[in-house]
Amino acid sequence: MALIFYKNESAPRRLKATIQKTGKLGFAEASSKHLQFGEGSVVQFAEDDQEKGTLYLINMPNSQDETAFKVCKAGRYFYVNTKALFDKLGFDYETNTIIFDLKREPKYTDMEVYKMEKRILPRKNK
Repeated sequence: MALIFYKNESAPRRLKATIQKTGKLGFAEASSKHLQFGEGSVVQFAEDDQEKGTLYLINMPNSQDETAFKVCKAGRYFYVNTKALFDKLGFDYETNTIIFDLKREPKYTDMEVYKMEKRILPRKNK
């Protein structure tokens, strides 16, 4: 008899990112740590050609790809300037709070790919 050990591959908490009113995609602190964002981090966004409207985030640490989005830091938080992308996709982030739950896609073994599951909530008036 032999024991088979399973590696804990789950994220410490739910990974999420939120589109700010400015159009930037901000990452929760736990998400930034899990994605290991730092100096030189970049991400790319993709859409599934079979499932229109389904977005994916590809984490590309230290990539030199000029089409990728640079990950920026403000204080303790990381963000990506995605205003032009979300405007092109028609996201109404000024009226609504749009949150993405990031779920790792295991079918992509050669890249770190996350499916971006969208939640839309009315923005609270201040």
